[in-house]
Amino acid sequence: MPQSETMTCIEISEPGGPEVLIPASRPCPRPGPGEVLIRVVAAGVNRPDVFQRKGFYPPPEGASDIPGLEIAGEIVELGTDAGGWQVGDTVCALVSGGGYAEYCTAPALQCLPVPKGLSLVEAAALPETFFTVWTNVFERGRLQPGETLLVHGGSSGIGTTAIQMASRLGSRVMATAGSAEKCAACVRLGAERAVNYHEEDFVAAAKEFGGKAGGIDVILDMVGGDYVARNLESLAIEGRLVQIAFLRKSKVELDLQPVMRKRLTLTGSTLRPRSVAEKGAIAQALEAKIWPLVEQGEIRPLIHATFPLARAADAHALMESNAHIGKIILEV
Repeated sequence: MPQSETMTCIEISEPGGPEVLIPASRPCPRPGPGEVLIRVVAAGVNRPDVFQRKGFYPPPEGASDIPGLEIAGEIVELGTDAGGWQVGDTVCALVSGGGYAEYCTAPALQCLPVPKGLSLVEAAALPETFFTVWTNVFERGRLQPGETLLVHGGSSGIGTTAIQMASRLGSRVMATAGSAEKCAACVRLGAERAVNYHEEDFVAAAKEFGGKAGGIDVILDMVGGDYVARNLESLAIEGRLVQIAFLRKSKVELDLQPVMRKRLTLTGSTLRPRSVAEKGAIAQALEAKIWPLVEQGEIRPLIHATFPLARAADAHALMESNAHIGKIILEV
């Protein structure tokens, strides 16, 4: 049970800049059927939180309006049918909202044990990016050992995760980033090639990196806009473009000839609206395929900075500056 009937959280007072994130007091949530209540120790900050704060990414029906999509902490209360979890278990969890708070409910199926050797702060950096990368790169993108992956935004939380996962599972990785420092970080994490997009054309680099295939097998993109056509040009025969966000625009004009000529696949997904059962299946795959690599030290979350919960606005300002390499975490 929570220690108090009320909790501190971060609310979005109105759509706007980081300053609209304000501390508030609310009643503690209670777990429903199939849920657990977690005393939050740390919560990850992600780009969708920024979009929600600006009014562009409303929470799904029934989800908390408090931002925050990933948490780590201790289970303090169980709902009915809580899937074998016990009070006192330490977990990290993917949630549809509510993470920027002292307490948060999570579907039991979307909880994972904290990997051995990781702190709760490190564990809070896992769910959103690991769920996203697994389902998009390995399920939708069907990336195989020996194939090539191009990761745009290689120094982001998604990017640093994708580089590590793909390289450790036997694929060759190329990344793009916006500075020499960020490119060097991508290489340290396992990318064979990192392109500073301010100085070099990634299309030419991708074709060279693809070797005899003439291009890349799978591209993970969160930029959109003019990158879409350039991505199609960069893909090899039977290549797959996986779109997960649009930092530029989502509406583009395309010549579909490359799609037909090279038999390309264009796909993408959003994670937040998917069902608990679907997210639970992703959690099971992660625990079986990725958690052992995390516990062996082969894959580690890269944390750029931590902030106390009350300074959520500063965390968002840092994210929007694009100065970070890896994840930004709120400590509760």
